Amino acid sequence: LLTFTGLICRILGFFYRIYLSRTIGAEGLGLYQMVHPLFGICFALCAGSLQTALSQYVAARQSQGKKALMAALSVSLSLSVLLAWLITSFRTPLARYVLLEPRCAPFLPVIALSVPFCALHACINGYYYGMQKTRVPALSQVAEQGIRMVTVWLIVCVWTEKGRPVTVDLAFYGHLAGEMASALFTLMCLGAFPPRSEKRPAPGFQNLPPLSQAPYSSSPETEHSFGTEHSFFQVLSSLLILALPLMGNRLVLNILGSAEAIWIPDRLTAFGLSDPQALSLYGVLTSMAMPFIFFPSAITNSMLLPSAAEAQSRGNKERISSMLALSIRCSCYMGILCIGIFTRFGNTLGISLFHNQQAGAFITTLCWLCPFMYLATTLGSIQNGLGKTSSTFFQNVAAMILRLLFVLFAIPSFGIQGYLWGLLASELALALMCCLSLNRIAPIGWDVFSMVVKPVLILLIAFGINFALCAFIPALSSLPVFLNAAVQIGFISLVYGGMLVLFHKKK
Repeated sequence: LLTFTGLICRILGFFYRIYLSRTIGAEGLGLYQMVHPLFGICFALCAGSLQTALSQYVAARQSQGKKALMAALSVSLSLSVLLAWLITSFRTPLARYVLLEPRCAPFLPVIALSVPFCALHACINGYYYGMQKTRVPALSQVAEQGIRMVTVWLIVCVWTEKGRPVTVDLAFYGHLAGEMASALFTLMCLGAFPPRSEKRPAPGFQNLPPLSQAPYSSSPETEHSFGTEHSFFQVLSSLLILALPLMGNRLVLNILGSAEAIWIPDRLTAFGLSDPQALSLYGVLTSMAMPFIFFPSAITNSMLLPSAAEAQSRGNKERISSMLALSIRCSCYMGILCIGIFTRFGNTLGISLFHNQQAGAFITTLCWLCPFMYLATTLGSIQNGLGKTSSTFFQNVAAMILRLLFVLFAIPSFGIQGYLWGLLASELALALMCCLSLNRIAPIGWDVFSMVVKPVLILLIAFGINFALCAFIPALSSLPVFLNAAVQIGFISLVYGGMLVLFHKKK
């Protein structure tokens, strides 16, 4: 359910970005993307880590779920209100000295207002995850994206009717509306359909490590007593013990990601571009081209974490090795397909959807990231399932630092091309580090023919069949440009996937 709704939200978000690009332009998208890292840092501080900690705690101690939810909300909402006040009060220095773009100052109060709503629905979703009830969190994602799109469309209609110019404010109001809608939806569901608590730990959490640092963990009996009632402050202390390490990790990654987002436009101006040109180029890259590259990851991001944990708990190294081989093969299959499709249709998609030639050029260039990006994401999920979260964290930090070095030193000399080289280098390094780390746990069976040669040959055959089909059906050329490209992409993907399955079965 979560995978399906996540895919729906990604599709909706994809078309939402297309609509935004046509209403506020590339420069407006660049400004919107520059402010978002600040929101990401706030989420890491007051919501993200507490959501994960709450889901872990409630999954193991469902009878104390409501008390844990209240404890998480008390911390999360307090921090979020404080952060919102700080951002609003210091918006001018934050925009000038942190974001390095004074024009971001008017938008910071809107982003700040959305932080408490984000904290509210994150905690409620964490509670539902812990209770093994995923329907409300899944539907809240769809509600958030749907309300955001409808709000933006209504604002555009009203402003156009009144003769008011459509500006980048539109995107921030849409963001606030989405967070408010998600918070209201989850709050209403919590009141109308509260999940039932059980006295036993949820499936898969019977062997949850004891919270040895918790103030009530005086003996093994009390540590594993899931039905024992604990005070509000004991529950709060346990949540914080779980959340603080996660908060530190997420905060480091968000700060590094924020530094990257902030420094790219600044380094582009050092290359010789004006501020509007730098923001426009940054907006085209991050809001038009990158969503195409990330979109297939909704398919490759399979839920491997529980399977990996189960295989490790049974000491089944053969199962882990086969899982690694399958993950690498599937990531290569998807990555090679994306290279072929985006190389052939990247320019067409960029121009037809965004009316921007640069977007098409970026899609064509960035497609070479796909195999390594999908591989690193999938193997990172397996590492987390095997309990190697520290390894995953340090690998991601190393990859981001490498990318930041390209931002600082390559962009002033080579422009945006220097950043693209940095992206490729960092994804290559991350995939390699993941492979080496996992190979120490279980040997990875490398089959270059099956993983690379076979899918490349099949992709060439699929393109040849598509070329012949277009030649025999001239009516395809009369379709609108985007529809024509979509039909060809769908046909190539079906032929490619079908032949992979066919040859796999024969083997």
